[in-house]
Amino acid sequence: MRMLAIVLLVAGALALAYGGFSYTQQTHEAKLGPIEINVTEHKHVTVPVWAGLAMVVVGGGLLVIKK
Repeated sequence: MRMLAIVLLVAGALALAYGGFSYTQQTHEAKLGPIEINVTEHKHVTVPVWAGLAMVVVGGGLLVIKK
């Protein structure tokens, strides 16, 4: 339970500090014989401030309760 609380605290702090995360998705659009067309998309996921705060509060609460 303590490990979950620490993970929630760290994830919440990172969400508040960075506001989200980015990732790259590569898709195969078409393949015509030996020719292959690939598309690389850069996507950004925004984590709401309330979600980051909720993770910090729940993680801190779990640490306090389990002592």
